[in-house]
Amino acid sequence: MKEIILSTKKNGMAVMLATLLLCLAGIGAIIGGAFLLEFTGNPSLMIVGIVVTCISWIPFCGLKVLKPQEALVLTLFGNYIGTLKEAGFYFVNPFATAVNPAAKTKLSQSADVDSSAKKGFLTISSTGISTEQESANKKISLKVMTLNNSRQKINDCLGNPIEIGIAVTWQVVDTAKAVFNVDNYKEYLSLQCDVALRNIVRLYPYDVAPNVDTTGDGIADDGSLRGSSELVANRIREEIQSKVSEAGLEIIEARITYLAYAPEIAAVMLQRQQASAIIDARKMIVDGAVGMVEMALERLNENNVVELDEERKAAMVSNLLVVLCGNHDAQPIVNSGSLY
Repeated sequence: MKEIILSTKKNGMAVMLATLLLCLAGIGAIIGGAFLLEFTGNPSLMIVGIVVTCISWIPFCGLKVLKPQEALVLTLFGNYIGTLKEAGFYFVNPFATAVNPAAKTKLSQSADVDSSAKKGFLTISSTGISTEQESANKKISLKVMTLNNSRQKINDCLGNPIEIGIAVTWQVVDTAKAVFNVDNYKEYLSLQCDVALRNIVRLYPYDVAPNVDTTGDGIADDGSLRGSSELVANRIREEIQSKVSEAGLEIIEARITYLAYAPEIAAVMLQRQQASAIIDARKMIVDGAVGMVEMALERLNENNVVELDEERKAAMVSNLLVVLCGNHDAQPIVNSGSLY
């Protein structure tokens, strides 16, 4: 379906005034015909006034008001005739019908912020979609909107369950595709966000893991959800865009808003991270202690402070390592006798 932009003149005000005058003329003809009927017995003027009054409301159906960044898709007897996109007061064919299948659909996004306390809603928890029971506006918003997709539990490439949420910035760029190519473009976008998120997240580990290929080139890399969030977000955006192009939507940006291990394994993974941090810290302490012992022995030999045989060197190295690598302060012991 190709979008047709209507270049209709903004003559809504003139038509409205003319219609009001026509309605007043019809009412005046009825009143004048009633007086004329009493004197002449001719009801023609009154009949004409009744007919004019009865049909004078029809032009009002063709009056359309558009605010900035709004569009109106019009059909005439089932055929698509075009889209109004520029702000103004229009008059179109009174029998033309505005179409927007997503008018009653509310997403968790910036453009759908009406209070649910004032209106009835039917909520679908899996997609964050709710349907308003009252009649909704048929205009299509062309503004940039942000969809805050609900958190999902997904297994990463190592099989660990994680919870992740994304915010997608999008807008309608082709109203004809949005209305006629899909049943409901808002629901379609929300579902495609869920699918794209699952497709991309399962390619990455939560944290850096060895022997994992996240790019598909057959070479292990350091990609991860936690460390490569910018790259992951771009891949999610590209994946969503490839799915929603046929619906006339443009994905401007996608960002990860929440990322954490699922509650059932969060405690275990925390212990694993703590153990890894302790091992790294211990390794650094040992490396530093060995360097300090080597430096101490070299300085003693250079300055001829004391001559140590291999057994005394071994004892000194053992004592220094215990002092430097221990978790507590050393308790000095004065040895006034011989080592032997």
